[in-house]
Amino acid sequence: MRSDNMTKGLKRTPHLSLLKALGLTDEEIGKPIIGIAGSFNEIVPGHMHLRTLIDAVKAGVRMAGGIPLEFNTIAICDGLAMNHEGMKYSLITRSLIADSIEATTMATPFDAMVFIPSCDKSVPGMLMAAGRLNLPSIFLSGGPMLAGKFRNKKIGLSNVFEYVGEYEKGTISECELKEVENTACPTCGSCSGMYTANTMNCMTEALGIGLPGNGTIPAVYSERIRLAKLAGMQIVKLYNEDIKARDILTKEAFLNAVAVDMALGGSSNTALHIPAVAHDAGVDLTLDDFNKIAEKIAQICKLSPSGNYFIEDLNEAGGIPAVMKVLHENNLLEEAKSVALKSQKEIAEKAVIKDNDVIRSFDNAYNKRGGLAVLKGNIAKNGSIVKAAGVKPEMMVHEGPARVFNSEEETVDAIYSGKIKAGDVVVIKYEGPKGGPGMREMLAPTAAIAGMGLDGSVALITDGRFSGATRGASIGHISPEAAEGGEIAIIQEGDIITIDIPNRTLNVKLSDEEIENRMKNLKKVTKNVKGLCLKKFAQNVSSAHKGAIEEL
Repeated sequence: MRSDNMTKGLKRTPHLSLLKALGLTDEEIGKPIIGIAGSFNEIVPGHMHLRTLIDAVKAGVRMAGGIPLEFNTIAICDGLAMNHEGMKYSLITRSLIADSIEATTMATPFDAMVFIPSCDKSVPGMLMAAGRLNLPSIFLSGGPMLAGKFRNKKIGLSNVFEYVGEYEKGTISECELKEVENTACPTCGSCSGMYTANTMNCMTEALGIGLPGNGTIPAVYSERIRLAKLAGMQIVKLYNEDIKARDILTKEAFLNAVAVDMALGGSSNTALHIPAVAHDAGVDLTLDDFNKIAEKIAQICKLSPSGNYFIEDLNEAGGIPAVMKVLHENNLLEEAKSVALKSQKEIAEKAVIKDNDVIRSFDNAYNKRGGLAVLKGNIAKNGSIVKAAGVKPEMMVHEGPARVFNSEEETVDAIYSGKIKAGDVVVIKYEGPKGGPGMREMLAPTAAIAGMGLDGSVALITDGRFSGATRGASIGHISPEAAEGGEIAIIQEGDIITIDIPNRTLNVKLSDEEIENRMKNLKKVTKNVKGLCLKKFAQNVSSAHKGAIEEL
C-alpha cells in the first residue's frame, strides 16, 4: 500500500503518533487510506451541500473496509464573479485546485482518491489532479440545480442575465425582474442548464471516471446521496483491483468525452478544459480532434441555454448512458474502461432512452453535426471555438463591420447604450489568458446582446471566452491572442469580418499586405495587473488552443 510510507515499521512511529492524534486506531491504520478531496464552501450554490455528500462517501468507504481522510480545496462561483474584476481569477483557480490536491496527496501518501467537485473550475481542476497523481480514483459531483420558473416557463441562470437586457430594453418591469431574481435558482447545485459545470460533470461519466448518473442526478435528490455511498464503496474495489486514473483516462476515453460533448451541445469551455485534462493525463488531444469528431456526431440533445430542456430533463430521459447508447448504436462509441468496472459499451447497451425528444436519434437530430465548431482563418490561425448548437440559422454565415473594444466593460456599456446595431460584429481584444489576464468568461455582453434582441443579427468574437450559459454567434478562444501578437490585435473599427460556421472559417477582409503592415506597426495594449497569482499565471499560461495550461 502507498500509505505504508507513513504507517509501516518502527521508523514510522512518529507518523503513527500523529495519525493517532487524529483518533485513528491500530485497526484502522492497517486498512487502505482513501483521500477525500472535497470543495465544500458557503459561497457557491453548487458546493454548499457537499458536506452531506462527503459524509455519504466516507460512509461508503468505511462499509467497504477503507479509511477516509478528508481535505478541502477552493472553489469560486463564476456567476458571482461575472462582469467584474473577480472573473479574471476564475480560470486560474483550475490550476490552484489541481496544484493544491497534488501537493496534499504527494505529502500524504493516500492509497486511492475520491474527488468531490461541482462547478466550472473545480471539475477540470480535480480531473487534472487525478491525471497527474495516477492513483485509483473516482468522481462524485455535487449534482445539478433544479430549474426555476417564470411565467410558467422553466428558466436558469442564463435567462436572468438576458432578462436584465429585456429590462434595459423596457420589455419587462422591475417587479418582474425581481420575480426572476427570486425564482431562477431554486435549489443548491450547479446551475441548471448545460452550462460549463454540468457539461464537465457529464464529462466525468463520458470519460468513465464517474459512476452512471454522476452528471445528471439533481443535487437535492436522495438518489445523489445513495450514489455518494456507492462511490465510496467503489473506490475500495478500484484500489483492490489496482485500477488507476490513467487506466481510465485513455485516448479512447477522451474521444468518447468529446463525442458525448458534441451530442449534448455542451459548453464551449470544454474545448479549453478537456485538452488541459488530457495533457495532465499524458494524452495528446487537439482542437483538430474536436472538429473531426463533430463531423461524425449529430447533436441529439438541445438543452438550456440553447433549448428549453434542463439537466433534470436529461436525467429523466436516461442521462449520459442513454446518450452513449445512441452513439453506440451508430458505432461511434470507443471501447473504454470505467470506474463502474464495466466498459462504456456495456453501460450504453443496458441504458434506456425514456424521452425521444430530450435524447433524439441521429435520424431526428437537432443538428447533423456536433454542437461545437472550431473556426480558423487569418485572425484565428490556431483556432477559435463557437457553440454552433446555440447559433440561430441566420447567423451561421455572417459578414459585418467590426466594433472594436479592449475590455468587457467597454463592450457592455456600448451594448446597453444602444451603440451596437444590427449587422455589427463586436470584437473584444486583450481578454485572453495573457491579455486579460485570466481569460475571464463574458456572459454579460452575450446575454446583453440576446436581451436587447440582437442575437439574430449581431456576432461577437474575442480572444477571451464565454460562459457555458452563452448562446448566439459568440466566437471565443481566438488564438493566438492579442497579447501574444495575434492577428485579432490589428482589427480596427469598421473592418469587415466574415464568419462562416458551416465551412469553419473566421477572417477579416484585408489583404495579406495590409495585415503584414499592421502587424509591423502594432502597439500592444498592456493592462495593469494587481494580484501576484495573476502575474504568475500571465507569465506561464499557454494559448487557449492548448487549453490555457501553465507551461514552465
